[in-house]
Amino acid sequence: MSLNAASRRLMKYIDRFPSTRTLVVGDVMLDHYIWGKVSRISPEAPVPVVNVTKESVLLGAATNVVNNVHSLGGKVSVCGVIGHDEAGKQLVHMLRLQGIHTDGLIVEDGRPTTIKTRVIAHSQQVVRFDRETKIGIERDTHRRIFEYIRQQEDNGLDAIVLSDYSKGVVTKELVRDIVKLARKKGIIVSVDPKVNHFGIYSGVTILTPNTQEASIGSKIEIEDDESLLKAGSLLLKRLKCNAVLVTRGEHGMSLFERSGRVTHIPTVAQEVFDVTGAGDTVISALTLAMAAGAGMVDAARLSNYAAGIVVGVVGTATVKPDELKQRIAAD
Repeated sequence: MSLNAASRRLMKYIDRFPSTRTLVVGDVMLDHYIWGKVSRISPEAPVPVVNVTKESVLLGAATNVVNNVHSLGGKVSVCGVIGHDEAGKQLVHMLRLQGIHTDGLIVEDGRPTTIKTRVIAHSQQVVRFDRETKIGIERDTHRRIFEYIRQQEDNGLDAIVLSDYSKGVVTKELVRDIVKLARKKGIIVSVDPKVNHFGIYSGVTILTPNTQEASIGSKIEIEDDESLLKAGSLLLKRLKCNAVLVTRGEHGMSLFERSGRVTHIPTVAQEVFDVTGAGDTVISALTLAMAAGAGMVDAARLSNYAAGIVVGVVGTATVKPDELKQRIAAD
């Protein structure tokens, strides 16, 4: 199959992924799935009765970003907080099975390892229940996290991903210190944001909010192209970052750069079954591409292809380099 110049360029960046080093910092958790079938309504209450057929546990949140970077071929390490519990041990075990170092995971007594349990029946999510705490981490834990980050930066890093799920790890002080260190060494800092934390991401390289997050963060209701342009430009200016990539679901993505350039990228998803973890895939592929030398637009295009693959799978999913290449070639 004959490829155009843009597609060949994207392929070259994918080939460079194994030479990149990324550190993921943020809220780690497990995604627990209970799969089943519904054939009747409970006589006890107007709720479906799910006959369980299988269960699965996957790496979620920041560890799903780690999983995505690893799956795409990049070298990756992780820094976050777990509890002194079975879920924490399971999370560590799952990472070690993939050859990922876990010395950046800090155990904090009295804090549970976050677990999100989703009940899925007939490819539809029936209910979700969470076991977690959102209380900020202890000061000593914060100190240990930053010490680990500093060690990793001293050993040579291309990029840091801040995976913020508002569980207490990503704080204003931590972001400030990371940005200061990263600027000295020319390290990319990308953020998958949470709306209640928008004010703390000042000075990062790139931010990847979805449309709703961008609306809340900018205080501009995004309803059309005009309001989208206003919101993206305002976030860029307010946060003093190099770029903002607004992910827009079926409408694709819009990249706002400090130079004033705005690039709209149409979606490549053929069918959408589940958007769980799609944001993790976007920031993983985006950051890897930038670490491999891609410009903002090419990096965004690569992440768009990766997202188009994972939303076609029910449950948290990852992408392999060959899958990504095949998707680009087919476009």
